[in-house]
Amino acid sequence: MNREISVSSAVRSSRASTPYPLGVSLRPDGTANVAVYSETAESVTVVTFDESGSELESTPLPEYTGHVFHGLVPMTVGTRYGLRVDGPWNPAEGLRHNPAKLLLDPYAKAITGAVEWDEAVFGHHHDEPETRNDADSAPFMPRSVVVDDDFDWGDDESPRVPLSKTVVYETHVKGFTALDADVDESIRGTYAGLAHPAAIEKLTRLGITSVELLPIHQFVQDSHLLEEGRRNYWGYNSIGFLAPHNEYSSTGDTGGQVTEFKAMVKALHAAGLEVILDVVYNHTAEGNHLGPTLSLKGIDNGSHYRLVPDERSAYFDTTGTGNSLNVGHPAALALIMDSLRYWVTEMHVDGFRFDLASTLTRQDEDLDRHSAFLDMVHQDPILAPVKLIAEPWDTAGYQVGGFPARWSEWNGKFRDDVRDFWRGTEGALPALAQRVSGSPDVYENDRRPTLASVNFVTAHDGFTLADLTMYDEKHNEENGEDSQDGESDNRSWGCGAEGPTDDPEINALRDRQRRNFLGTLLLSAGVPMILGGDELARSQGGNNNAYCQDNEISWYDWEKADDELVAFTTALITLRREHPGLRPVWYRHAESDGDRDTVDFQRADGVAMGDEDWNDGASKSLAVLYKSSAEDTVFLWLLNAAETPVEFTLPDESWTLALSSDPDQQVGENPTTLLVRDRSFTLLQSV
Repeated sequence: MNREISVSSAVRSSRASTPYPLGVSLRPDGTANVAVYSETAESVTVVTFDESGSELESTPLPEYTGHVFHGLVPMTVGTRYGLRVDGPWNPAEGLRHNPAKLLLDPYAKAITGAVEWDEAVFGHHHDEPETRNDADSAPFMPRSVVVDDDFDWGDDESPRVPLSKTVVYETHVKGFTALDADVDESIRGTYAGLAHPAAIEKLTRLGITSVELLPIHQFVQDSHLLEEGRRNYWGYNSIGFLAPHNEYSSTGDTGGQVTEFKAMVKALHAAGLEVILDVVYNHTAEGNHLGPTLSLKGIDNGSHYRLVPDERSAYFDTTGTGNSLNVGHPAALALIMDSLRYWVTEMHVDGFRFDLASTLTRQDEDLDRHSAFLDMVHQDPILAPVKLIAEPWDTAGYQVGGFPARWSEWNGKFRDDVRDFWRGTEGALPALAQRVSGSPDVYENDRRPTLASVNFVTAHDGFTLADLTMYDEKHNEENGEDSQDGESDNRSWGCGAEGPTDDPEINALRDRQRRNFLGTLLLSAGVPMILGGDELARSQGGNNNAYCQDNEISWYDWEKADDELVAFTTALITLRREHPGLRPVWYRHAESDGDRDTVDFQRADGVAMGDEDWNDGASKSLAVLYKSSAEDTVFLWLLNAAETPVEFTLPDESWTLALSSDPDQQVGENPTTLLVRDRSFTLLQSV
């Protein structure tokens, strides 16, 4: 391939360009160093545009060093630009270069506009996928934008909340404030909206410590959703790993989104709240061999995506989206690592939750605890202090408990086993005991602490807490897929009715069930994660896959908030914060083992649980006695998932009521027994 490219006089400089850092780096003389990685391209040209979209100048990158094209290009803050990459078109060999396609810079820090779904944005013809489509895609493509990195962070510091004190709140930048009358209408649903004092006050009053945001990397709206009048709400369709999504900006999309995001982080930090990003590095919006050519596919397809070895026109996909990032290749791995470091150093975020993280451990086809990605993260000093949370599965494998010691994991077993227990599934008691203890059956043998388990009952993907207690079946009709989408095994229970009802007994039971789930979540060892809006009793009408519902189905309706449930959730979080004995770092064992941090499981009659009791599938009640070296307070947690009340015999101690999911629960002076009503829990503490 001929890479001898002449240098235009417009970009000649006494200082040579450099192959690193990748992307755009402004210089004082009105130029920028631009560097783009490609092993297979023959040329890379930077194209700049004015505000109307008209092309201003095309500048080839003249130098080629270590698979990096680089050169100096006239650029300033606010310059809109794209890339054109020429090279071989041979899909059978995984080569998909097409200079007619304007490409986004994978290192762009801001993106203006959105993809318009014309056939021109595809590198091939729809009716002949092997034939190159030479229509110019520029009129239908967003632009990369050169940003100003300056920002007055003042005395901003990360709260650095220890995992043992962390309570994660999973939420959505737009949905949290879209309907909030306490937030100025002009900024609702934006980064500025989440930074508004009224929004922050709701978070701090609840008592959570860490806000986990659904994807805010620049993402693409799916063509089929737009055609059907829907939109991608969740954002798991990334196209810019260093760019904050432009639709969440109230100050424009030509760099304002960067400043506004930073201001949001600064405001949340000032309130003592951490910011964790849900990041999607496992795939991009370019899809499979029939997908569009927007960025990496046209720059260097084989280096960035995993291709099927014997059929390199096809993509190896463990994400269900059409492609998977080729994390075994230095270029893809560098892009991910550079992105992570950027969000920590320049955007001051405090941690990451990795979507379908198992895909990032697949260098070949199998899951690998010693993959290059995990090794790189483990040794990186910039990432050392931040929280790392894995979604430990993908479409090809389930890996709960399989990540290294540095990581915490979404514990899907906690979700499933706690749901089973409270809906009255027979035989659920032994698994529940493991989950409330921090899942030692999953983590203890690897010398990983309870904090390896991020406990959750609900998350964005699935039923909300209200719907978990209102529906036996999913109701996804609004998604336009005949309710074939979304998980069918929800382990939910509508408490005797399907959907809203006027039956007071059913509604009272649902209220208790919601408190049962929240109580189990916040009184268990591990790191609790609350789905945002669960404390409000937010319902999605039974939709358990609201990814395409960017509307009132997904947004938080603050006017309909269940204030009593909010108060109950706040009390739980406060109790957990004030009592270290409720949040152990390491596993507790029976008091007979001689440890100072102990847990004893007892039958309702006060006798220690034995093998016969654990094997009794009909048993649905349990007493959990907590003692801790961290404090003198002893806790007795009485759980009853049975259909009838259960009378518990209490240990010899002076007890008082700490909290109960039964609003009518009362505890007299120096009780020796206590009746716990059906499907409820009561937490006692020593006086």
